[in-house]
Amino acid sequence: MPEKKVLVPGPDHPITVEPTQARVVVKAGGRVIADSRNAFTLQESTYPPVQYIPLADVDASVLERTDHETYCPYKGEASYYSLNAGEVKGENAVWTYEKPYDPVAPIKDHVAFYPNVVDSIELVED
Repeated sequence: MPEKKVLVPGPDHPITVEPTQARVVVKAGGRVIADSRNAFTLQESTYPPVQYIPLADVDASVLERTDHETYCPYKGEASYYSLNAGEVKGENAVWTYEKPYDPVAPIKDHVAFYPNVVDSIELVED
């Protein structure tokens, strides 16, 4: 198996990970499935910012681990969960980097949701 390429963020592909300055509330199936004041906003290049929420702040009953994996040369191996929140179901709709590369180390033990699967990902000012 060929060695996986590891890339470091830089001027051509910047990545920042900053504490989110608001409460992050994720809703699916008409209810709150994640609520955190300890999320991180990951901004990668020109992609939309992604909220990474501590796994401890997510309703574990709506997550089911899958065997799906992907690889990002900037962040590392991603593992996935399917989402089952009432009428909202999404296979591999939630991802996590369990051993993220150093430049994005803060997202360890955090998960992100595909916004097109959940009802909403809201930033709530306290």
